Amino acid sequence: MTFAEEQDLSRRRKQTRRERFLAEMDAVVPWARLVALIEPHYPRGGSGRKPMPLERMLRIHFLQQWYAYSDPGMEEALYEIPLLRRFVGIDLGRDFVPDETTLLKFRRLLERRDLARAIFEEVQVVLREKGLLLQEGRMVDATLIHAPSSTKNRERKRDPEMSSTKKGNQWYFGMKAHVATDLQGIVEAVEVTAAKVPDHKALDALLTGEEQVVLADRGYDYPSVHERLAAQGTRDAVALRRTPGQRKGLAALKRYNRSVARIRALGEHAFRVLKCQFGYRKARYRGLSKNGAQLTTLFALANLYLLRRRLLAA
Repeated sequence: MTFAEEQDLSRRRKQTRRERFLAEMDAVVPWARLVALIEPHYPRGGSGRKPMPLERMLRIHFLQQWYAYSDPGMEEALYEIPLLRRFVGIDLGRDFVPDETTLLKFRRLLERRDLARAIFEEVQVVLREKGLLLQEGRMVDATLIHAPSSTKNRERKRDPEMSSTKKGNQWYFGMKAHVATDLQGIVEAVEVTAAKVPDHKALDALLTGEEQVVLADRGYDYPSVHERLAAQGTRDAVALRRTPGQRKGLAALKRYNRSVARIRALGEHAFRVLKCQFGYRKARYRGLSKNGAQLTTLFALANLYLLRRRLLAA
């Protein structure tokens, strides 16, 4: 680092939340394995200007997920915030800051080669090797992700791959993130659909058929779901809806749903990390493919965040 930046950091005595967060994530993200995963697809460069170091681009890409930076916003943040430059390994005295076009090309490379899914699976392998995933069963759930409904764009229309759905008395426009977690709330499978797709329709993409037990909320209480779980010999722990006009057994029904909810609540923690810790509350791009790639990356990072203390202890 340059002398000026060293002096700027040396005056500080208190470790901020951002410093603590970046130090923890720097320690728990398997950088070497992820770089080796992307390297075969990354440009090698010829006789012209050399491409940016791969690990530096990956670190910047993860910063964009953690702090919801756009490409122009990320470029400006790297110029303005020394802590972010230190995290990605940039010294303004000798290194170039990648511009927004370079960041865009790197993200498109990950989308085109389906590397977001590969990153998610590699993180799963790392967690499985360390014995941090529970294999007894799965919890399935879905969350709505808003998308811009404005028509003030080049096509003069909303994103055709998004849709509207009604939840309670309110209408939403966007997509759904369907996830399956283990019994401690660590995401093991991700599926992205339009908002109008019912939760139980994505179940086939989330389950392997080898689960001992499956927990879900009342949105999955359909005969087809119960029949499938019974056919594969899986214990059915799906919350039940009250039938119209039902009077008998209501107390038992409430007790059963409450017992399921106590366990299933852990499956909501990954959504909380995305929306509260990472600030992901609205779709940034158009189309399910681009947004699905970002969501898959976010859930991989959310898993590392949820298990960071156990990973650091190990």
